[in-house]
Amino acid sequence: MTSTIVPRVRLVIVGDEILSGRRQDKHFSKVIELLGQRGMQLSEAEFVSDDRASIAAVLKRSFATDDIVFSCGGIGATPDDQTRQAAAEALGLDLALHPEAERLITERCAENEKKGVGSADMSLPENQQRLQMGVFPVGAEIVPNPYNKIPGFFIRNHTFMPGFPVMAWPMLEWTLDTRYRQFHHQTVRVEHSFLVFGLPESRITPALEALEARWPGVKAFSLPSMGGEGKPHIDLGVKGEPHAAAEALAFLKNAAQEAGGTLTP
Repeated sequence: MTSTIVPRVRLVIVGDEILSGRRQDKHFSKVIELLGQRGMQLSEAEFVSDDRASIAAVLKRSFATDDIVFSCGGIGATPDDQTRQAAAEALGLDLALHPEAERLITERCAENEKKGVGSADMSLPENQQRLQMGVFPVGAEIVPNPYNKIPGFFIRNHTFMPGFPVMAWPMLEWTLDTRYRQFHHQTVRVEHSFLVFGLPESRITPALEALEARWPGVKAFSLPSMGGEGKPHIDLGVKGEPHAAAEALAFLKNAAQEAGGTLTP
């Protein structure tokens, strides 16, 4: 990539255990945090089961875009790990053992043997199975894994990482800082909001529409609350370039008050 126009960033989270509730997703909020530290933002996120056809369908759509895509989960070597195969299917490519991945996995097995865990004999069935974690779509590049050396892979603007946060997050940071540094802090965006009371959402909607027409680069949002233990209210706000967002915020506050809302309970 040579353009300084920042592509959309998408997140794909793979795993039946997330969809069933056996495990709670931790990637979504962390990816937003890591992107935000670099002046980037997440445009879309999708959860998908371990079914190979489902993963392949999601990836086929995303490979057809110029988006930066991060995928977490499903790159192990057990039957429920189908992301590597699905990526190859989506691209119409064969799978092959990556030489660098083979070297790294072999090193990991040797290190484990020195610690008294397992064997460095790569002809053993369990080590042959471990090598399956280095089988990627042909043409893929490795993504280094500082936790245990077993790499993820990168192909066509998609980065595939394990589901374990302790592995995935450093790999994601490495990718952002190595492959996408040119997109860091290319755009400056701010978000402002305020609470308004005593105002139905339907009455402020025309002002939100007028705001976005007047400031095309600013996005307005309205988050109503039923109040819980407090009074019902709306969290109104704007997101966009700082100067335009400040102007739009002042407009929105004034519109809310003119429509009969108050800024205090």
